Amino acid sequence: MSAKLKTAVVGATGYAGFELTCLLKRHPHLCAPLLLSRENGPNSPANLAEVFPALWGNGGYPLEPFSWARLRDCRVELLFLSTPPEVSRALVPEAIARGLRVIDLSGAWRLKQEQHRAVYGFGDNQSEVIEKSIYGLPELNRHRIRDAALVANPGCYPTSIILALAPLLRRGMLDRSRGIVCDSKSGVSGAGKEPNSRTHFVSVANNFSAYSVFGHRHTGEVLEQLELADNELIFTPHLLPIPRGILSTIYAHLAHPMSPADVESTFRQFYAESPWVRLFATPQLPQIQFSLHTNYCDLGFCLADDGRRLVLVSCVDNLLKGAAGQAVQNMNLMYGWSEEAGLN
Repeated sequence: MSAKLKTAVVGATGYAGFELTCLLKRHPHLCAPLLLSRENGPNSPANLAEVFPALWGNGGYPLEPFSWARLRDCRVELLFLSTPPEVSRALVPEAIARGLRVIDLSGAWRLKQEQHRAVYGFGDNQSEVIEKSIYGLPELNRHRIRDAALVANPGCYPTSIILALAPLLRRGMLDRSRGIVCDSKSGVSGAGKEPNSRTHFVSVANNFSAYSVFGHRHTGEVLEQLELADNELIFTPHLLPIPRGILSTIYAHLAHPMSPADVESTFRQFYAESPWVRLFATPQLPQIQFSLHTNYCDLGFCLADDGRRLVLVSCVDNLLKGAAGQAVQNMNLMYGWSEEAGLN
């Protein structure tokens, strides 16, 4: 039997990092992950169970101070970063120089075009690393992910939108001149673990709100991956009063009249080799509750009687297919395992 892969996680104390750690811990091809923290103060947790008490038992999950030497001594081959973009920006170049492969869950390396990277405040000082990064959406880039040194895990909103639109756009089936509207709603965990005035209970409970209109940092990902111009897409995110889950409702026009059977066939052919995409036969539509705690992207659609006006609905769990689960799916591709390994 071949030796198990040795991995490490930086940023396990966040929501996505916690989900990732739990997935890696039970993955059949891995040793228990090394958990490293950038927090080295006297009050820094020494065990992940101090942050997530449900993990107590069997010693919990020890947290160690980040150290390149520790990664080397433990013979870590794959480094997961569930960190803010500026931290990933600082760590990735050295990680690659040291021969590590990296899956980064932040937005630090997702964007190729400088005008889109500007939302993160990054310039061109890491252009060599940017060119090496592969956008980690397996359903679109699985052949490139297999040999990647750096995989930029997609954002949660873009995952839901890109997977809904890619089959139609790549086959020239949409009338782009009519524009595409993406109306997306996310649970509060999508905003990260650090609280702010918008994510406090009194602001979220019994409420529903739009935010970052014409200014959300995930817009650039959608435009780049779908090869759309700025004026061809409107993306508006909303905050739902639920812990997790994303539902994107997408409005588009077909270039030529089609039947529901034609649209369904297009999706089924495009995702025939994609185990983590489920298509609901029209008129049934996905709901957030169906994809929660899974790595599925659930897709459905309704087509107007004119055969042109199309409404797509896409649902993902923002912490799994939108973050940690997709990272594991990318790892599976990088090491030649089934995309479903450790995710069922």
